[in-house]
Amino acid sequence: MITTVTQKNMVTIPIDVARMLGIKPGYKLDWLPVEGKDEIIVRVIPDRAEMARRLMGMGAHLAPERDVITELDEEREREDHERMKALGG
Repeated sequence: MITTVTQKNMVTIPIDVARMLGIKPGYKLDWLPVEGKDEIIVRVIPDRAEMARRLMGMGAHLAPERDVITELDEEREREDHERMKALGG
């Protein structure tokens, strides 16, 4: 499929491609130029909520006794506290 680059360097993702890859508003695209070629690889990066839904429960069978969500929340709180402390807060 061919699209046209606008004056503001914008492109429209063809609807068939967006549907096939599940691209929705808020998703980001990672543009990777192919060295030595006039080609670009575009990688779809879903929004954080979608990534969390996709990852939810993956690996739970590896450590069923752990609550990794709580651990992550606690780790982020510690990091925030340390960051504020470093900033003199």
